[in-house]
Amino acid sequence: MLYYPDFVTSVQQLGDVPAEDAERVACATLQVLARRISRGEADDLAARLPGRLRACLEYEGPLEKFGLEEFLRRIARQADVDRPTAEQVARAVVATLWRAVGGEEFHDMRSQLPKEFRRWLDEAVAAAPPVQEEDPPERLSLEEFLDRLGERGVEREQAPAVAEAVTEALAARITGAQAEDLTPLVPRELRHPLRRGVDRGRGARVPMALMDFLAEIAERTDADIGAAHRYAQAVVAALHGAVGDKEFSDTVAQLPAEYRDALIPEYA
Repeated sequence: MLYYPDFVTSVQQLGDVPAEDAERVACATLQVLARRISRGEADDLAARLPGRLRACLEYEGPLEKFGLEEFLRRIARQADVDRPTAEQVARAVVATLWRAVGGEEFHDMRSQLPKEFRRWLDEAVAAAPPVQEEDPPERLSLEEFLDRLGERGVEREQAPAVAEAVTEALAARITGAQAEDLTPLVPRELRHPLRRGVDRGRGARVPMALMDFLAEIAERTDADIGAAHRYAQAVVAALHGAVGDKEFSDTVAQLPAEYRDALIPEYA
């Protein structure tokens, strides 16, 4: 997954346009694309995009059938740019979309479009130079994170597995957009568990009772429910230190009361 600033920067650079045009045409391209593919495929793409772009793929109406030229005209009209600019930036959006969602999901989307679209998509992706994606800096190293678990009674040899298990389970219980906000703030080694949790719900919250949440942690860490409860409390407290008050508060707001009472004593 690309973060929103990376997505816009990629469109800006590949399309050779100002940032404000890149943002506007990126959303317009996705809005028009959503009318040309199935609702299920639009949802699949949205689950792999930054939170601020997912709404651009929301479309409740019936599937529309129009050609490539009409596709580009609609983008130009919706983004309030001329036709050549619309195509130039739409190509950049397509290439960036390929980077963001991966080749398999992009192929699924491509297969729903006519031949002229597929040829245009392939040309756009092939023309884009490879872009190195930078990993955002962490606010707390893994060692510091594990030290905080140790302060709460988690044995050092068990701490990495505990951190991964709780982080992944928690990510499945919150929205993909919120997990995305947390991702740049946690230690690098915990970003993959966050993304795995998001993938389980395809960006939406997975319904999970507190006991099921703790049972998953217990199974992953070979512990009993009591220990899993302590592990979850320890990781949640360490996450608070890693992500800061605002993001922690936003995350907590998405959890049911039983989670808050059990995992965050100060919220009880």
